[in-house]
Amino acid sequence: MDIDKIPPWLLALEPEDVTFLKNFVLKSGSLKEIAKLYQVSYPTVRLRLDKLIQKIQLHDRAEEPFTAFIKELAVDSRLDLETARLIIDKYRAEKEDAT
Repeated sequence: MDIDKIPPWLLALEPEDVTFLKNFVLKSGSLKEIAKLYQVSYPTVRLRLDKLIQKIQLHDRAEEPFTAFIKELAVDSRLDLETARLIIDKYRAEKEDAT
């Protein structure tokens, strides 16, 4: 497959997300099997999958790169939701003031 035909949402994923997705497919989508593979609980795997789904959905939305980046940080739990909201609100307000 040519690099220009790879979906942008797939290229935007972190390497560990791609590995998780590959393992998910190889285990036929069995979250129980993925939990065994990673030696974690089923709820932990479910949460990881939910976060991956959110990342893909965020990328599919036509949002500004900065806003999408902040939301992705929140999905990854690198930034709490309230702080993410404050940053995005401030960014949007400053952008509106500039126009």
